[in-house]
Amino acid sequence: MSETWSASTDVLVIGGGPAAAWAAIHAREAGARVILVDKGYCGTSGATAPSGTGVWYVAPEAQARASAKAAREALGGHLADHYWMDRVLDQTYANMNRLAVEGRYPFPVDPVTGQQLRTGVQGPEYMRRMRAWLKRIGVEIHDHSPALELLVDESGAVCGAAGRQRQLDRDYRITAGAVVLASGGCAFLSGALGTNVDTGDGALMAAEVGARFSGMEFSNAYAIVPKGSTITKTAYYGYATFFGEDGRVIEDAGSTRGRSVIARNLLHQKVFAQLDRADATVQAQMRVGQPNFFLQFDRRGIDPFTQRFEIDLLAEGTVRGTGGIDVVGDDCATSVAGLYAAGDAATRERICGGFTGGGSHNAAWAMSSGSWAGAGAARYARSASGQGEVVGAGRVGLRTAGSGTLTAGELVSAAQRELMPFEKNYLRHGDRLRAALGRLDELWDVAAAELSVTGGDRVRARQAVAITAVGRLMYRSALSRTETRGMSKRADHPGTDPAQHHHVISGGLDTPWTGTAAARNTGQAVAL
Repeated sequence: MSETWSASTDVLVIGGGPAAAWAAIHAREAGARVILVDKGYCGTSGATAPSGTGVWYVAPEAQARASAKAAREALGGHLADHYWMDRVLDQTYANMNRLAVEGRYPFPVDPVTGQQLRTGVQGPEYMRRMRAWLKRIGVEIHDHSPALELLVDESGAVCGAAGRQRQLDRDYRITAGAVVLASGGCAFLSGALGTNVDTGDGALMAAEVGARFSGMEFSNAYAIVPKGSTITKTAYYGYATFFGEDGRVIEDAGSTRGRSVIARNLLHQKVFAQLDRADATVQAQMRVGQPNFFLQFDRRGIDPFTQRFEIDLLAEGTVRGTGGIDVVGDDCATSVAGLYAAGDAATRERICGGFTGGGSHNAAWAMSSGSWAGAGAARYARSASGQGEVVGAGRVGLRTAGSGTLTAGELVSAAQRELMPFEKNYLRHGDRLRAALGRLDELWDVAAAELSVTGGDRVRARQAVAITAVGRLMYRSALSRTETRGMSKRADHPGTDPAQHHHVISGGLDTPWTGTAAARNTGQAVAL
């Protein structure tokens, strides 16, 4: 193994998806030196890169904006904040226009008006263009370089990160004036397309430095997929009819409000779908919008518009859920000095409340929060002054003197058994949540004492620990919300309680905690 590579910069961006790319652009434009480290290859890794997605791109017209904000407000339990929604709509509109010009993205053209259609992107081309943009403006990119821990100074402020450059077989240590965590969410290694790098690493590192989380109970997203598939495009199932094994239509099943109906049926029978409500025009649009969705059917000789196919539900966790690291300022600063959060790593409650915004809201949040976090980190870095010794904050799965009797693979499998079955995480009941949380807590203690963390196993070990940590915060938050609101549906508390119109905040690792914060949907920016 080579010696540790050391470097310093103004802003360190951790991640390689849209949020990370926009953060790097805005930090660089603010005059900062920027280093970006990605677990995979910036431009091809992450949930966006292999997908096509709509974008919450709405022209600055009052009625259009009002309709856009109202569309999911009730679904999200009225926890979204109009102030933040307005900011995201403005920033997304500006960024998409920049993407067309400075990013050189080839948006399709409306044959009638001759105007570009900027309401969606093809992930592979989008991220290829973003990487090229980063290179043009001088962002230093290090691929296959997962961050393993944050660095902090004597005051507790975040001032860099340490990690592993896998292809070069060496560790690295980068000191920085500020850090942007844009490392994605946590899908529990469920196999959903593009989420193999989304193991909650940023959440683990943030928790280790004392960062606060919000909305972790809204992290139980499940996507409809063809049985055995990894390709999630749940919006397309808005055109589907669902059937049981006996061929009868399953009433009230659907992709938005009726997914729990599908889940309950899957507990005792196979479920089938057919996209039979899409007319010829919509079918053509769907094929253009998401070509890889149809490859799986073409290879099997199935026409999903005229034939039924078996479906399943695939866990997407915080990648499609709305919970994440809390942001406490307009610049996406976290509760820890020097640390900023963006994209799926950060809470999306500000614009979605307690219900997933799907690809379009997520894409808008990624580019908006990334922009604010990058600019904010650059401002902070200019005024930051390190205080004394810099140390690594990582612990379990990194610095633990474990016995080595527990492997990362064993820890992941054990955590998945508590986190992925939708009868536990989606069809929630307090008794099942408490039992699953108890087992996750036991796993955490075992990992601290017995997890093997030698050599290259540190990357896998940290992923396993992160998945476990995210699950513990998620279930604690779900137990704290003793009602049904947004995505967090409780069979033992089926109604919505007006007294719980608040955010559930959480944090901690060895001693996790939960609390509440007032809802901020009054149209005003309020500091928590």
